[in-house]
Amino acid sequence: MLIQSLLDTDLYKFTMMQAVLHQFPAAQVEYRFHCRNEAVDLRPIQQALEAEIAHLCSLRFSEDELAYLGSLRYIKPDFIEFLRLFRLQQRYIQLESTADGLELIIRGPWLHTILFEVPLLAIISELYHRHYHPDHDLTTARLKLTEKIGWLQQQDDRHGMVFADFGTRRRFSAAWHREMLGELKQHIPEHLRGTSNVALAREMGLLPIGTMAHEFIQACQALGPRLMDAQRFAFETWAREYRGDLGIALSDTYSLKAFINDFDLYFCKLFDGARQDSGDPILWAEAILAHYRSMRVDPKTKNLVFSDNLTMAKAMEIYRRFRDETKVAFGIGTHLTNDTGVAPINIVIKMTACNGQPVAKLSDSPGKTMCTDETYLAWLRQAYGIQNLPTN
Repeated sequence: MLIQSLLDTDLYKFTMMQAVLHQFPAAQVEYRFHCRNEAVDLRPIQQALEAEIAHLCSLRFSEDELAYLGSLRYIKPDFIEFLRLFRLQQRYIQLESTADGLELIIRGPWLHTILFEVPLLAIISELYHRHYHPDHDLTTARLKLTEKIGWLQQQDDRHGMVFADFGTRRRFSAAWHREMLGELKQHIPEHLRGTSNVALAREMGLLPIGTMAHEFIQACQALGPRLMDAQRFAFETWAREYRGDLGIALSDTYSLKAFINDFDLYFCKLFDGARQDSGDPILWAEAILAHYRSMRVDPKTKNLVFSDNLTMAKAMEIYRRFRDETKVAFGIGTHLTNDTGVAPINIVIKMTACNGQPVAKLSDSPGKTMCTDETYLAWLRQAYGIQNLPTN
């Protein structure tokens, strides 16, 4: 079986889950799977996926795993006690083959479904490669990784450039993920800040990294007081939960424009920085830095985190552009965990409803907006003053 531990997921799933336990324990949600590659047929992996889901739902947290989570200063004892009783439940998953491909829908309590997304995507990605590239070995992947490490070591101005592994969801395989991370730790430890994968962070003695994902801000469309206040409500709820910890705000749920409108002096001072996950990273950073200056906040005291479709070279370019103006860090995903010589698939699982109401993300990148209700999407765009963007 591909997933051997419930820690084999991204840290922000646990940080959001704890906030859900304390702030929104009764919320009901829906997630939907989407493959952005038009020519990919995932129906042949359905039977194997069903078996993997059954195994995933049999897993429980061990006492050693709970002790590790509990050692993180922002994880609270009552959350650990909840996890001691927790397991994923297969009844919340609907999986079937349709004329359009493989349909996967998750419905149920947010608290009991939030941990499905990352392992399911990792499973689907690995099963896809096993089915369509059964004879593909890791020779090319190892050569490419060696080239990336060597290239970075040759950069005279590389010192201070740091990144984390953000590649769990679309990895080629769990085995390659572990091997790749071990190579980075051995050869460029001064650049590897940590990993989003909690199991590998624990196993390798790395820093687990993560704060919030889009789903937390999306759910607040249904959980907050007014639609136009959903983003501010999400940030305020997060700050109330973590009291200064995990202070990187995700900036593109409703577009950069909407983020800057909501990220007033209070939030500029309260949060440690912001994360870019869509759009042009250079334009994004310039806009964020200008906003900090307009709020009379010194950008050199803040952190800008970039995590959208990065390569090592692209991260280095951004680092060179902004290193003298602010603190810069990177989350690199598929370029590390699925650059093996065969094309990875672009797959997502997105929240589409909360408490019976549609929710959506308005991305800064065309094709990343996902919503099941066009009328609601138009209403959301109007509430945030956003022009129409192409949807998936």
